[in-house]
Amino acid sequence: MADQAAMRITTGVLNDLLNEATAMVQPPSDKGKRLKIYYMTQASVKPPSFILFINNMELMHYSYERYLENQLRKSFGFEGTPIKFILREKERE
Repeated sequence: MADQAAMRITTGVLNDLLNEATAMVQPPSDKGKRLKIYYMTQASVKPPSFILFINNMELMHYSYERYLENQLRKSFGFEGTPIKFILREKERE
């Protein structure tokens, strides 16, 4: 269990997972604006925390966050370990 909580996943592997997940289930959209997830990186372990760089905080729905969490669990386990997501809005140029 403890090794699951201390697992580190490289940004490249996370983004491959993210690309597959978003291809299977489109990110939510609202009033014609679609959530864009630019990339995901692991911030820390114990508990595993992941930073999602997105275009708009308001478009991220908790159900989609839960979906991404389930994809992480399916691929890497993380049994009995809470997964934390930190959302960051990427500044628009």
